[in-house]
Amino acid sequence: MNESVGGFYFGLGKAQFLIFQTTLLLFFPPIFAMSKNTDLLPQTPPSSIIGEPFKVLPQVESTNNYAMALAHEGLATHGMAVFTSNQTAGKGQRGKSWHSAAGENIALSVIIKPPTGITGFSLSARIALACREWFESYAKSEVFVKWPNDIYWRDRKAAGILIENIIRENVWQWAIIGIGVNVNQTQFDPGLQNPVSLKQVTGRTYEPEHLARELCSMLDNCLTSQSSNDWLNRYNGHLYMRGRSVRLKKGPAVFTTTIEGVTASGELMTNDTVSRLFNFGEIEWLP
Repeated sequence: MNESVGGFYFGLGKAQFLIFQTTLLLFFPPIFAMSKNTDLLPQTPPSSIIGEPFKVLPQVESTNNYAMALAHEGLATHGMAVFTSNQTAGKGQRGKSWHSAAGENIALSVIIKPPTGITGFSLSARIALACREWFESYAKSEVFVKWPNDIYWRDRKAAGILIENIIRENVWQWAIIGIGVNVNQTQFDPGLQNPVSLKQVTGRTYEPEHLARELCSMLDNCLTSQSSNDWLNRYNGHLYMRGRSVRLKKGPAVFTTTIEGVTASGELMTNDTVSRLFNFGEIEWLP
């Protein structure tokens, strides 16, 4: 599953604007701040296990779109998972598309009621940490989170996460967590810079549905047991390129800087001649 430039594919009619608007909740700091308002959070903690029920689709355009439609139609429950190994029009961050070879990878969307007290970025970070830990259980080492929530093995991208939200009457009701993992695919579009699959890392072939069910269990454990004061330290501890020099681009400017960490509100901290803070979408990573 890999990114290429393209427009969002929604297929939800009147829900299009809502998806675009609420996707911003996760990634832009002004809306991060808004999500700290307790009015946006559910008043009772969810009790269902993530991955129950686990809905398997032989083929679907987008698991996130399918899950979003269930939520809009009142058919969703906390923890419900939608899985396919054949996603034909997957979505990535910032209007990009995700491509995945049929039958070879994980395309998974999980529907949750955000836990009380959680913010947009802290949810994203916890999900990324769970995915990183799960992937490392097979890869054994050198698995990182690239800001904000891509999963890297060494310098190659193994998985990506897209979270979309539903807000009604100022209440953050649902988060749709889309996760794509390269599992068995070994041939990728040559235009993609750095994809890698679990099979390429380990030399083994896997059953994607089984792995997706395992991943749901890891997500459930992460969201129910992780200390509220621990997630940011863990995120920065596994941050890709932390303490190392990178080339970034902001607008027409290209510069070299050192990755220092990420703030609790999701800003990337770097340092060169000056200390800098970047919001998601402000910069582009360069080789």
